Amino acid sequence: MSANDYDLLVIGGGIHGAGVAQAAAADGQRTLLLEARKPAAGTSSRSSKLIHGGLRYLESLHLGLVAESLREREILLEIAPHLVRLVNFHIPVYKETSRRPWQLQVGLGLYAALGRFRPSTRFERLPADDWENLDGIKTDGLEAVFRYSDGQTDDARLVRSVLSSAEELGCEVRYPAELLSAVRERDGWLIRYRCEEELIELRTQTLVNAAGPWVEHVRRRVSPIPEGRAVDLVAGAHLELKGTLERGIYYTEAPRDHRAVFCMPWKDRILLGTTERTHRAEPGQVTATPEEQDYLLETYAHYFSDTPEVLDSWAGLRVLPRAEGEAFHRSRETLLFRDDAQLPRYIGIYGGKLTGYRATAERVLRALSPVLPVRPLLADTATLKLPDVD
Repeated sequence: MSANDYDLLVIGGGIHGAGVAQAAAADGQRTLLLEARKPAAGTSSRSSKLIHGGLRYLESLHLGLVAESLREREILLEIAPHLVRLVNFHIPVYKETSRRPWQLQVGLGLYAALGRFRPSTRFERLPADDWENLDGIKTDGLEAVFRYSDGQTDDARLVRSVLSSAEELGCEVRYPAELLSAVRERDGWLIRYRCEEELIELRTQTLVNAAGPWVEHVRRRVSPIPEGRAVDLVAGAHLELKGTLERGIYYTEAPRDHRAVFCMPWKDRILLGTTERTHRAEPGQVTATPEEQDYLLETYAHYFSDTPEVLDSWAGLRVLPRAEGEAFHRSRETLLFRDDAQLPRYIGIYGGKLTGYRATAERVLRALSPVLPVRPLLADTATLKLPDVD
């Protein structure tokens, strides 16, 4: 064995861990990923299944995030057409809707500009004659309907595909594997972890904490404990309803608090979500509460006349910086925390979006480049086609 068994060790098998593992393997680095349960077992299988440019983040002026998301969406449409597809999104505007038609017109125009006016960023205002064909949405008080395009995916399948690509490039993946400790040494880390009943020890030059909602749990197992960030785990509940939507996705506004709620076709069902509720219990214990289910059904009933049966409910967790006020107004930027500003050997990933996983992985590799060995480049993740694992 060499002094260091691996160049880079990733903790976490969600979309960001998979993305970092793929980027590192594509860079020729000897890479290992450890996942405590199974890939995409947490948030990365419990999202709203959208690869979107972040239209709603324009309100909070996260223009850089929107531009990055639109760019990454285009890349994913090219490298994973079997996983990511453009879908029509409809925004109905009623008399009581808080955002006026002119505001949406301006916002969609800015959205198109940030997307460099690509064909996929075009939008239109539907004539009133078309409203009756929109899956039965209520037309009383309806003033306008805007249509634009954004992406939809199978989030868990995307994670498995990225991870499979990483393995094809030479990355090793082990699960269920629980990190027990990471102790700093002169040129890296001494790692101890448990895989099933076996205790294993290895060395790695760099360590990436991509544990998502468990990011702080993992950080506290690192010695010395690196810098982190106080976070809130924000639950987002979803309902799966009996029925279908033929015309695409509906971007609605919850009548109770004006939050965005999506009504989406999903595997011969209607997927309805999401909510924002601070979760205080263990990350693995998150579920959709009765109150959240009532909130989502109330929103659906505000726009559609039918009352479909609830077939399933579930929830995922977002990692957001701890702050006062509503979660909607907090930054969605991905934060990277390093143990050393110049020569980092540990990086913790806080937050992040499904759409931007590849860009986040590139940032992580750039940050670690001063200490990683220079090895032959194997691939460029911006052009490497993702495999169809299913």
